[in-house]
Amino acid sequence: MKYLIIGAGGTGGVVGFFMTKAGKDVTLIARGEHLKNMQEQGLSLERLWDGSRETIQVKAEDMEHYDDKPDVILVCVKGYSLEDTIPFIRRVARPDTVVIPILNIYGTGGKLQEKLPEVLVTDGCIYVSANILEPGTLLQHGKILRIVFGVRKPEEYRSVLETIRDDFVSCGIDGILSENIRRDALEKFSYVSPIGAAGLYYGANAGDFQKEGEPRETFKTMIREIAALAQAMGVPFEKDMVEVNLKILANLLPEATTSMQRDVMAKKPSEVDGLVSEVVRLGHQYNVPVPVYEKVERKILASLS
Repeated sequence: MKYLIIGAGGTGGVVGFFMTKAGKDVTLIARGEHLKNMQEQGLSLERLWDGSRETIQVKAEDMEHYDDKPDVILVCVKGYSLEDTIPFIRRVARPDTVVIPILNIYGTGGKLQEKLPEVLVTDGCIYVSANILEPGTLLQHGKILRIVFGVRKPEEYRSVLETIRDDFVSCGIDGILSENIRRDALEKFSYVSPIGAAGLYYGANAGDFQKEGEPRETFKTMIREIAALAQAMGVPFEKDMVEVNLKILANLLPEATTSMQRDVMAKKPSEVDGLVSEVVRLGHQYNVPVPVYEKVERKILASLS
């Protein structure tokens, strides 16, 4: 199986590191100094919890020069860069290539499938906390590394999806082939959206949410608003996502922040529209009150204007 990972940051880079280390055929798509350093010096992964660093040689290329035909394409870019990947995927994909987007933004797979009707695009999500520390080096904040993916319709199912899952597991990645990816992706969204939005709203890190106080209560309320949306959307959560997400939060180091926070602070493009405003839009669409999200969105958008 040939794997192509578009995006070599805190999501794709970490996945590519683990899969390459396990001996899989993986090519990472990157650009700039990050690409140059990976090509010349390898890819380094530093673990925040113990300070250890490991460097391995990886295959890395840019979109212009990659000319292979992968079996599997993992799309690991930020939501605002998704459109830029579509012509590239069209060029390199075979009819039987499987495309798995594992972005933070809910519903990406369905939107990408409309643009790429000639291949199978699943839905997917990833649980990982990491970022680019410096070109060629990733910083992983916590030990969790889980990829959940699956088809939206039973008739789209292919046995190769089981092979992909098994490959993930053999690389030390918790690979889960979902039977209800809409629900599972929305469950992931119920963590990444509230923690990113509330983190921006309060200028807070994981430690601020790990202790009792207003930021933690806001985080919990935003999770409940997404749970109400899930009910209205016909994919009700089957577990207490407040409890689940607080356990995820508890496993992070106190200084951890989200990629959306880091992007906004660095004045880079961010996923505010997909992670914050999208919830407000869904609330209006499904007639579900989301007052805390509306309050948080107003403050964030005002700070960005």
